[in-house]
Amino acid sequence: MTMAWTWTFESSTGEVTGRSEEFDNRGDAESWVGEAFGELLEQGIDQVRLFDGESEIYGPMSLHAENN
Repeated sequence: MTMAWTWTFESSTGEVTGRSEEFDNRGDAESWVGEAFGELLEQGIDQVRLFDGESEIYGPMSLHAENN
């Protein structure tokens, strides 16, 4: 059984505000978020989490640049 890779979109407080389209593999999902993060920020999304089916792989990952 093939699981779909998806991103959940979250506010800075961790409230889930949406979910991405489904991807066939992790590489495609990670490539997509790398290309789309600017648009996601414009939509008010602060962070994302990567899921393989219902299993969280990692996150939250901030979409904001680190200010050092």
